Amino acid sequence: MNANANLSNEIHYLNGLPNIQQENLFEAEGILLGAVFLAPELIHEITLESCHFSQKRNQLLFQAMKELQNENKPIDIILMAEKLAGNSENIGISYMNNIISRCPKADNYEHYQTIILNEYKLRMLTRSGFQFLNEPTLERAEHFYKTYTDLQDFGKVNPKSKRDILYDVFEEMVEDQGEISGTDTGFSLLNSMLNGLQNGDLIIIAARPSVGKTALALNLAENCCKEGGAVDFFSLEMPAKQLIKRMLSDISYVEGSKWKNSYRYFSENDYERAVNAVGNLDNWDLHIHDEPRQTVADIRAAIQKTKREHANGGHLVVIDYLQLITQTKQFERQDLAVGSITRELKQIARHYEVPIVLLSQLSRGVEQQADKRPVMSDLRDSGSIEQDADVIMLLSRDEFEQVSPDKCELINLNIAKHRNGPVGVIKLAFEKNYSRFRDYLV
Repeated sequence: MNANANLSNEIHYLNGLPNIQQENLFEAEGILLGAVFLAPELIHEITLESCHFSQKRNQLLFQAMKELQNENKPIDIILMAEKLAGNSENIGISYMNNIISRCPKADNYEHYQTIILNEYKLRMLTRSGFQFLNEPTLERAEHFYKTYTDLQDFGKVNPKSKRDILYDVFEEMVEDQGEISGTDTGFSLLNSMLNGLQNGDLIIIAARPSVGKTALALNLAENCCKEGGAVDFFSLEMPAKQLIKRMLSDISYVEGSKWKNSYRYFSENDYERAVNAVGNLDNWDLHIHDEPRQTVADIRAAIQKTKREHANGGHLVVIDYLQLITQTKQFERQDLAVGSITRELKQIARHYEVPIVLLSQLSRGVEQQADKRPVMSDLRDSGSIEQDADVIMLLSRDEFEQVSPDKCELINLNIAKHRNGPVGVIKLAFEKNYSRFRDYLV
């Protein structure tokens, strides 16, 4: 770079960054902006935003180019000078001419765009790292981790062409993909409605207390493990031992009340079945995270670890429950805090390609209604939950109607939202003494 257009002048650096010579980066920014002057139609293909540039004056230049694009005006020096008149960085025609002279041709703009994006990522990580070093708190550490994870896929484009995707669709047409495409729920009617639990989906299960949402979530986890999959079960309310006992009760068919004092209450037959159940559960790839205060960052880290160790098999995530996830930021209202969590969980589901089953409370208002069957608006802090969820399942009792001869409760499972399929109500039999749901056979 020549002295007249030295881009390392300190006044042009963005706040919060170390004053480091970055000649190669500035050269890349200059060449990319020069390419737009040489071939203005490139502005439609560039995916950058003004904040991705490291210099304030390059940000202003690119922002002016985007404004001219939106106004359907040509991008030339004269119109750019009018747009930038009186700007704080004194960007004039001489600087723009110098930018143009740096770009020999516009063909390789994608290469320079990649350089700018990569340097932007490093810049954001550096800034977040400095913030943590200057203020070493858990909140700052979590912010640094979130910055890192958010930037992993930043700027990536889908490598598959339209033809690649069409080929995948054709393969599905001519090859047997099995009865269901997602994780088997263990319930025939639910499988037929959802085609299994789909990777990338955020699935809400909501009910009032004691209707069986935790039991249903445990049953889904058990079935995934039986099929050889891995499960991350985040229990923010119930300790791991209690969850394990409920799962063992289902597997062994030994009443849950007996597990409170198994030494005294177990019969010989109970003991034999319980021992077999312990052996079976020990072989499952089940990870229970029962720390009472867990943030979305904690959940993400655990999922990433399991995904790395169990890369080629099925993987199910269960979170019990939404309203107990620890929020590290301050929000004016609870619904805004909940919305922030559900958005992040949906992003995690898509990023790691796993189904996330998220339990949620219903508002107390449903108990005051003449019709006790809940609807989506009964979700506690419902706005963003309804928007972010791919599937919403609402559980309610059917007035304690008995299913003879087993004295089960009849539970209505209302698939109130299904982004990619049918909605409707199915019935399940709930054997509460064993924490077991099963298909309801008329």
